[in-house]
Amino acid sequence: MGIDQRAIDEVLEFVWAKREEGENSIAKLLCVDEIKRTGGDRQTIDYMADLGLVVTDGDKITLTELGEKGAEGIVRRHRLAERLLTDVLEVEDDEILETHACSFEHSLSPVVTDSICTLLGHPPTCPHGLAIPKGECCIKAASEIAPLVRPLTEAPVGLNVRIVYIVPTVTKRIDKLGNMGLVPGSIVKLIQKKPAFVIEIGETTLALDPDIVKEVYVR
Repeated sequence: MGIDQRAIDEVLEFVWAKREEGENSIAKLLCVDEIKRTGGDRQTIDYMADLGLVVTDGDKITLTELGEKGAEGIVRRHRLAERLLTDVLEVEDDEILETHACSFEHSLSPVVTDSICTLLGHPPTCPHGLAIPKGECCIKAASEIAPLVRPLTEAPVGLNVRIVYIVPTVTKRIDKLGNMGLVPGSIVKLIQKKPAFVIEIGETTLALDPDIVKEVYVR
């Protein structure tokens, strides 16, 4: 059967993404433009069920263990590509970002994917705040390439750095940081690390709790 692999990939990615939103409707899946462009249809879903990638029940579709593994890789590649385009290449247009990320997700090899992840410092989320599935490089925490993005705690004193993302362990903390001007895109300078972390942002000097500094990732 001549089913396009890209159509299969798009279906796997959609099912994974919609599961994060608490949805699993086949009808909604078949309305997605990218799936239609790659030839995805009900025949594709039936074919994927025969391959053991998904299970259907009326209008509901779920991933099997095999499908889960495939979807995880696609989602990981897509969201890492978004990080690369946003954080390194500074692509801001959402349409361009999505187009190129969709292209990368089908072409990146596991080795290149892990290299990108390592280069970016193993980011936990994509630019939209969605979790990036971990790879072997994250689990082993091994790197042959120095991370381009790293915690603010590791930034050299006196160097201007740009905040890339913030991963607060306390949800309410993100608002507090925002009120201080600590948001993605802000330029800060680490003035000192001991006896306290002191940063400079614009004309303001701030002393920060070490727990907060560890949650701020910079480039």
